[in-house]
Parts: sequence; structure tokens; C-alpha cells
Amino acid sequence: MKKIILSLSLLGLLVFAASFSASKKQNAAFTTGEFFKFRIHYGLVNAGYATLEVKEAVRSNKKVYHAVGKGYTVGMAKLFFKVDDDYQSYFDKDNGQPYQFVRKIDEGGYTKNQEGFFNQTKNTVLVKDYKNKTEKTFSVTENVQDIVSSFYYLRNHPNIDRLTKGESIVIDMFFDDEIYKFKLKYLGKEDIKTKFGTVSSMVFRPYVQSGRVFKEEESLTVWISDDENKVPLRIKASLAVGSLKADLDGFKGLKHSFKVKVKN
Repeated sequence: MKKIILSLSLLGLLVFAASFSASKKQNAAFTTGEFFKFRIHYGLVNAGYATLEVKEAVRSNKKVYHAVGKGYTVGMAKLFFKVDDDYQSYFDKDNGQPYQFVRKIDEGGYTKNQEGFFNQTKNTVLVKDYKNKTEKTFSVTENVQDIVSSFYYLRNHPNIDRLTKGESIVIDMFFDDEIYKFKLKYLGKEDIKTKFGTVSSMVFRPYVQSGRVFKEEESLTVWISDDENKVPLRIKASLAVGSLKADLDGFKGLKHSFKVKVKN
């Protein structure tokens, strides 16, 4: 279960961990004040929760978005495997490019405390590791995203509503001191039952690394609302041991109305 609670629930973070496009639609799907809460199950156990919130901050004398993602275990899951994660990103309101990320996590004793500072002109990121008291500058690709900014970047992709079944998108994401080619495949549309009623959704398959955590490359599936908000509704994963499911449990501050086909 290590590194899964946050990595998946934020898929909303991870899945969408693939947003890209400096288009005029960049701010169309969300705005300051948006908040999501996800309930996470590991098998039949209510394992924890994850939240995503959009705030506002100032970087380089500009008002920017400040996205905060948190994940934590509860109940029996907390007794066996405590998770307390804090992921943050500061990114441009116009083009979605990240200025800074924060990764402060405690996952069953596995800890990290890092900040990264992007220089989009030089295509570099300075990573400060406060746990190990080190600093290192990495070369990155143009328009690279961090894990949190990716989520918001993808929701505004100019072609997200034009994808055909089987079509894939690939973006560059900086995570764990490396650049990952993140591939996202569109599977089609589906009506799903949620806490809020039956909602029309778009289904995606992010390709992940098989092995220690995921059973295979196609172990992860994500459902997002087929509307202007592109809200992450559900995440399912087949793990090397067991399965995980995250469902949208609450929200507020959406920029557009949340469309429900059939209310509960």
C-alpha cells in the first residue's frame, strides 16, 4: 500500500497527472476556491482520504494558483500503515507552467521533505532536499509539469473533448528527480453511479510502471466528469497485492455547474 494512498487519490492527481497545453482555455475548467475530497478503499477497508484545493499566491510578482493536495490514512489502516502526505504546486494562471512544488510526506516511515523551483526560461529545476540537506539542479524539458500542476494542466487540454476512443496523450512530468513520459489513453464514455447520482464520464487509462506497486502497466483506470469541470469521479487500481478504489466524496467551489443525469 506504500505510496498508493496519495499517488492514486491525487490522481485525480496522478491520473490526470497529465495535463498539458498553453491554450486560451487554460483557466476554463477551474478557479480559486475549488475543493475536492476523495474517499479511498483498499479492498473492503476504508483506508483514508485525499483532498485537493486551489488557492491563490504570489510568485515572481504575479498572482498564481496554489494547489494543495493532502492524503492521510484513517482507522485500522492508520494503525497498520500511517500516511500523512502534503503535495503542493504553484503554477501560472495563464499558461499553467509551474513555479514551485512542495513534497512533504510520511508513508509508513518513508519520508521526504523537498521543494522544487522551476526556471522555465533555462529549463531547469532546483530541488532542495531538507531531509538530507542537499540542493541539486536538474535539466528539464520545455513545458514540463510537476505531479500536482499536471492534474490542472490536463483538465484544460484543448483537445480533451475531441479525443477518439483508443487515442493517447503523452506529457513530460518531473517527479522523484526524473522526467517521466506520462501516457494517458482514452477509453470512451460511461455513465457511472456516484454519491451524487448518475454522472456522464470520460474514462482514461494512465500507463504506470508495473512491478512493486502496480500489477501491470494497465492497472489504473480513471473516470472524469464529461462536462466543463472535468471533475475526477473515480479511480480504480489493481495492485501487486490487493486493489484500491478512490471515489469523489465531496466538492465545492466549482467554476461550472456539476451535471447529474439521475439524482439519488
